[in-house]
Amino acid sequence: MLAFVLAMIGALNWGLIGLGSIAQFNGNLVNMIFGSLPIVESLVYILVGASAVFLIVAHKRDCKVCAATVQI
Repeated sequence: MLAFVLAMIGALNWGLIGLGSIAQFNGNLVNMIFGSLPIVESLVYILVGASAVFLIVAHKRDCKVCAATVQI
């Protein structure tokens, strides 16, 4: 569950960065919250990335569609 939440935070952050590049504002939520603490900001980015890797690896086990085996 924690990996999912961190991955969603990362996805929302990328969406805000994309919107920020169009609307000319700093849409980087992680930077807005932890910008004064660069080590913590980097740690958040590392945790979000690790969560994405975990979700990719665990996807087949957790996904009902992907876990179903095709019987011929």
